[in-house]
Amino acid sequence: MTRLTLFYDGHCPLCVAEMGRLAKADKRQQLDLVDINTDNFAIRYPGIDPIQANRTLHAWDENQALLLGLAASCRAWKIVGRRRWMAVLRWPLVRPLADCAYHLLARHRYSISQRLTGQKRCTADCTIVRHSRHD
Repeated sequence: MTRLTLFYDGHCPLCVAEMGRLAKADKRQQLDLVDINTDNFAIRYPGIDPIQANRTLHAWDENQALLLGLAASCRAWKIVGRRRWMAVLRWPLVRPLADCAYHLLARHRYSISQRLTGQKRCTADCTIVRHSRHD
């Protein structure tokens, strides 16, 4: 079975919302969603630099290969069988533009979140809810 560990910013409302959508779509429990802001993160994942992971979404596949940014996001959505249109973002001519747009979004995600959600950073109520197969 394909597995993917995603390392996300749990202080970012947009990031948490995206991980929540992924968790809901992950019917076969193939994704591990890890908040880089947890107290024991550096101990549990010494191979992931939390500062870099805060700048760009990081993921490890089942072979411990590192995926970054849109490559990580596209792989996650492919694994859960959703958003197949995202494969376009990995096409050779589209990839550089999509990656540039991703990095701009990632850099300004807190101010974008403020505008879209009214919340710049997560508070205690900003959590991912995993849905069971019976939901």
